[in-house]
Amino acid sequence: MTAARTTSEGSSGPLAAVDPGAFSGARPASPEGAPPDSTLASVFGLALRQAKVCLGGLEALAHWREPADGRLRMVASYGSAPVGAEGWAQLGADQDAAPARAVRRGGYVWVEGDILGIGASGTAAVPFLGAEGPVGALSVLTGGAGEPDEMQWSFLRAVAAWAAAHVRGVPQPSAPGPGGSVVARSALMGELTAALGQAVTAQDVAQAVADHVMPPFGADGLLVQVLDEDDRLYAVGSAGYPQEFTRLMDGFPLSDYTTVHDVVRSRTPRFIESRAEYDRLYPSMSRVSTKSPKEAWAFLPMIASGRTIGLCTVSFSEPRPFGEEERTLLTALSGLVGQALERARLYDMEHARARELQRGLLPRTLPRLPAACAAARYLPAAQGEGVGGDWYDVIPLSADRVAIVIGDVMGHGIAEAATMGRLRTAVSTLADLDMPPDELFDRLNDLVSELGDDSYATCLYAVFDPVARTCSYAVAGHPQPIVVHGDGTVDSPVVAADPPLGAAQPPFETHQLQLPDESLLVLCTDGLIESATQDVEEGRARLQQVLTQAASSTSYFRVADEDDDVRQLEELCDTVVSALLPDARATSDDAGLLIVHTRCTAPCDVVGCDLADDPRAAGQARKYVRARLATWGLADLVLTTELLVSELVGNAVRHASGPVRLRLLRSRTLICEVYDGSLNTPRIRRADSTDEGGRGLQLVAALSRRWGARYLQGGKCIWTEQQLPIGEPPGAVSDTAPHAA
Repeated sequence: MTAARTTSEGSSGPLAAVDPGAFSGARPASPEGAPPDSTLASVFGLALRQAKVCLGGLEALAHWREPADGRLRMVASYGSAPVGAEGWAQLGADQDAAPARAVRRGGYVWVEGDILGIGASGTAAVPFLGAEGPVGALSVLTGGAGEPDEMQWSFLRAVAAWAAAHVRGVPQPSAPGPGGSVVARSALMGELTAALGQAVTAQDVAQAVADHVMPPFGADGLLVQVLDEDDRLYAVGSAGYPQEFTRLMDGFPLSDYTTVHDVVRSRTPRFIESRAEYDRLYPSMSRVSTKSPKEAWAFLPMIASGRTIGLCTVSFSEPRPFGEEERTLLTALSGLVGQALERARLYDMEHARARELQRGLLPRTLPRLPAACAAARYLPAAQGEGVGGDWYDVIPLSADRVAIVIGDVMGHGIAEAATMGRLRTAVSTLADLDMPPDELFDRLNDLVSELGDDSYATCLYAVFDPVARTCSYAVAGHPQPIVVHGDGTVDSPVVAADPPLGAAQPPFETHQLQLPDESLLVLCTDGLIESATQDVEEGRARLQQVLTQAASSTSYFRVADEDDDVRQLEELCDTVVSALLPDARATSDDAGLLIVHTRCTAPCDVVGCDLADDPRAAGQARKYVRARLATWGLADLVLTTELLVSELVGNAVRHASGPVRLRLLRSRTLICEVYDGSLNTPRIRRADSTDEGGRGLQLVAALSRRWGARYLQGGKCIWTEQQLPIGEPPGAVSDTAPHAA
């Protein structure tokens, strides 16, 4: 009779129901201490789960022997193999199948090959041993790892012995020392298997060992070390040791660590029962033994994929013997830990690469601009993928204007991080074209839509104009900005946000804020203000409260220099993060924070005038430049500036239309702007040697630090920047003359 398949609650694979009738003749009549039939499923579930995990198998099977004819009946199975395993539902005593051979032999059996046609590399089997000999067999259909090694065979025998005794009601012998019975330890091994199955990182693995191995053996010390390519042992987790000792053992050369050199190389555990034994065996290791607070040790090599990947040291504060059962169990446990640790290290490496990718896509430093300094924080999620799509940027524009952007690609993973990189690049490129926020979002929305129907991103893009003292911004499904004013008051505009990029339909709306001199613009992603216990509005209110308290206790607007400005912004970022995310280890979403200190242009540093819409305009511009640069103390720039404005104004009069206007800004550079009513795009062209013109923009490019064009609602602006003379600070000469901007 084939056992029907059911699902074992809490397991990672299907567990076949146990057929209680299979034991009717196998157990002694009413044995003392025998478990009831209702517990058989949990006994075999624990045994088969551990056996499958230990060997990395496809399926683990339990067969029980019929006393009458010696046939083997499959009473339980665990794993993900197809129902082809049911071909072993009944096995004759003389069949060549691995379970039958293990019963006849009374020892372990390895049969290579895919006997049942389920993709297995072979079958490992060990007998269930009773008082009168084998009573059944525990088998594992393995994957691609080949024949089990000695530690895995040892583990299978220990599991089979425990299960057979537990099923038949045979009392378990106690182990030598304070560790307790083998039964209790084997049960805890099931807990360890489950904990290791949930462990993601190497530190998770070390914590699982500390929680599930130390208590049943009465241990009070643990050191988990991995062997690196440079043949050094690096600690990935420890418990019960002072930091001084852990630091000593971190990066310890294997060649100098004679205690474990042979353990690692031979893959053989070493049990040392007292400090006297340790000193006798390893006199050269006195430097380590004198700093260790322990008196007994189990040095267990961790083996995975046929190689030693590290060492698990379980230690005790008192001398103690190690019985044979304890040695067997600890050896088997180290095999489980080694496999879990190898998997976790692969995750750690991939996770580190993903984090490196993500951080590489974020700005390494934020620029310090005439109109803005900034500080930012990015906090990856501590749970789940931990790699997301939050990004931020501060981008210099023409005329000392600043583009400020923060966004969040919905979802987590490498793909989202890569999408974030694409969007950040796109925003930077579009910002360089001096697009207004709504038009930039039109283009960005198309890009996100092309990524697929399930791709979305929230974003806020703002342009701060220090001359107009305005902040124009568009927001797509993103938290609104918060403004901290120079007097310490904090407010936040309430505007209707457009849907996220990828879900919105243009046009987007542009909003505008008046930003008085010396303001803080605070932007964040939802991971900072939203959690399972706090909605977005509650988080925003909390953020405003923290900013209000910080602004009242510290002056963020009276700073000595740029370094002091950035330092205070960094401190404010730390204050906000610690208040809103006090336990960063529990976060399930990444969080971004960007705080920008905006500074308006002084009225004396910007002047302008209207020019005639005829050939006289160039002369008027040159005259205006000479007078203004003399007032500003920039006589060294008069000649080049005259050439620049002559060319720009001349082009505007010849090729454009509408009124022509000149504006000069004194900042870290000298900025010249010429406005006209045309939308024609200026471009540098190649002029032949016989051409009388066509070289004007080549001259502009040669004389300028940089130049460009931006387009306005009723025309365009061509601008240039020139470096100020060395040692000439901006605003060095006062100006009380009237001006127009």
